[in-house]
Amino acid sequence: MATPAEAASDFAEAAEAAELSRSLGRLLPGLETESKLGRRRALEALEHALEEAVRPGVDSAAFQGPWARLLLPRLLRLLTDPAEGCRALAAHLLDLGLRRAARPRDALPRLVPALTARLARPEPARLPPEPCEELRLALVQLLRLAVDLGGAALSPHLDDAVRALRGALLDPFAAVRRESCECAAALARATPEHFHMQSESLIGPLMQTISHQHWKVRVAVIEATGTVIQFGNGSSVDDVLSHFAQRLFDDVPQVRQAVTSVVGDWLLNLRDRYSFFHKLSPLLLSSFSDEMPEVRQTATSLWEKVGLKWQEENEADLKDKLDFASPPPPHYPEHESRPGLGCRELVFRNLSKVLPAVCHDITDWVVGTRVKAAQLLPVLLLHAEDHITQHLEIILRTLQLACNDEEKAVVSSCIRAAELIGTFVNPEVFLKLILAMLKKSPSASGLLILASVIQGCPQNILQPHLKVIATELAKEHICQGSENNRYLEHLLLCVQALLSVCQEDCRTVSLQLMEVLVTILAVSGAPGLLKKVQEAQETLMPQVLATLEDDSQTTRLVSCRIISVFLKNSGDTMEPEKFLKVYPELLKRLDDVSNDVRMAAASALLTWLKCVQNSDGKSAFQSSVQFLYRELLVHLDDPESAIQDTVLEVLKEGSVLFPDVLVRETEAVVHKHRSSAYCEQLLQHMQAMAAAR
Repeated sequence: MATPAEAASDFAEAAEAAELSRSLGRLLPGLETESKLGRRRALEALEHALEEAVRPGVDSAAFQGPWARLLLPRLLRLLTDPAEGCRALAAHLLDLGLRRAARPRDALPRLVPALTARLARPEPARLPPEPCEELRLALVQLLRLAVDLGGAALSPHLDDAVRALRGALLDPFAAVRRESCECAAALARATPEHFHMQSESLIGPLMQTISHQHWKVRVAVIEATGTVIQFGNGSSVDDVLSHFAQRLFDDVPQVRQAVTSVVGDWLLNLRDRYSFFHKLSPLLLSSFSDEMPEVRQTATSLWEKVGLKWQEENEADLKDKLDFASPPPPHYPEHESRPGLGCRELVFRNLSKVLPAVCHDITDWVVGTRVKAAQLLPVLLLHAEDHITQHLEIILRTLQLACNDEEKAVVSSCIRAAELIGTFVNPEVFLKLILAMLKKSPSASGLLILASVIQGCPQNILQPHLKVIATELAKEHICQGSENNRYLEHLLLCVQALLSVCQEDCRTVSLQLMEVLVTILAVSGAPGLLKKVQEAQETLMPQVLATLEDDSQTTRLVSCRIISVFLKNSGDTMEPEKFLKVYPELLKRLDDVSNDVRMAAASALLTWLKCVQNSDGKSAFQSSVQFLYRELLVHLDDPESAIQDTVLEVLKEGSVLFPDVLVRETEAVVHKHRSSAYCEQLLQHMQAMAAAR
């Protein structure tokens, strides 16, 4: 039995409701008049009355009865009024009434069908019944209000609400589409128990809108799709993946940010997300290379959470790896943070599913697709570490194709991927595949891959394989594989990479590397490339000079010939200090046990003298040339006539530098020679030269 206070309250409420009913009742007949103006005035009067009724302090319970009994049915009928102004006022009054009613859910059985009737398209190609754009926006906003106030009570009316949204999501008015997206997301959150039965029917309209010209609409669609699938049917992920992937190419960073956030949220919270890891993770990882720092930060932060959550959920399976965690490889790439165990495991376990699609996209005909896929590859390899070994063949085949790409962004990403192969894969494994690839078909791209893996490989691990690499590079099928400048440039990159990584260790293969450089000098006509060669030459020349002392006669002979070629092509551009270190080492070879080596050394000395002749400041070399004259004159009295003939030609050719000096030096030793014949021939030659001048 009610208390006196409760009874008094009920009486006051009833009295207030009765008074409101009488007040509204006086205005209601005006809503039925045939005059458009009359209906509008009645609605305006009702608007004033409702604003009074919904002001603070007025009991909502007293408003509920008159609202549901008198106003709601009439206002809903007016949504189809011929006059646009009347329809707009009716929608506004419905908004006011819903906000003030004590039990807004009671209105849903009549309100939702009425809104659907004005928003749903009879056919996909036809416009909705409500012709006014602003009014359609108001109706969607009214539906959103009903969702917010009705909550789970919307469940019986899901079919109508979804039909209304399907039409509104394709509305010509951008604002209607945006509002519809927000309403769809709100509906999903409000009816989690039943929404999954209707969610799929919203995916089609959402995907038709995802490429809308207004970026704010695109963002709204992406965010709404995230919520619709989260609370709906997970199988719809397959229907939206390609559309989301396209949005990662969007010019507007907010759109790419939305895709990144939604995909990350799915990987964290989607009920059946384990089924989609191999499909969703590439999208999130693709944002690691986004041009905007904010997008990259969002992606890395979400991915870290995804890996940590997966690690916690699979702790039993990962027990050994967690208890005996391996430290990062000592040669881990600089400026890179090692991903957590969960992240690494997720990539490794899904790599066989992800990699074929990535490798396919790297050679796609669309530039943007190739760039994105190429940027994703090093991210995957950085996570997979040494597990990439089992996928190495397909990766190398892809890189060989992609390194021919005209798009620099594709090539630079592929170079990075190849460097990571060098970091994580045993050289014995990658060399076997790459060198076989080059043997079968030498190519510029193959050499670029080789140079890159060498660059990524640690010195101590690469060193045992140094001779194999240098020997292969010097072989004819690679060294002389093409005269194309790009091919030669990448061949030079291989030499540079070996010198950069192995440094002093290259002393043991300096001759083979110099052979490669000699070949490049001999066939290349590109000034820029020649300059680069002159620069592995400054590093290699001291090491090649050291091979002049090698026990092998063949090595000494080849060294002399290589030095001669280098001097011929770039001697006049060498730094004077380094240039002057060459001839004393060649002079020593004039005393070699092999005549072939001696003659090759003499030929190289002649080339050295010609370099002096071509230099701008040859006077600076006079004392060195004088010393060389003196030493050559000693060998002009050699027991071997072939050596005498060769040395005579060197002196004749070299006499043009400082003829007076050579005359004095010759006259000083002529009486010491066993036979003066060669000295006299040399003096006669110089006399003839002087007469000719």
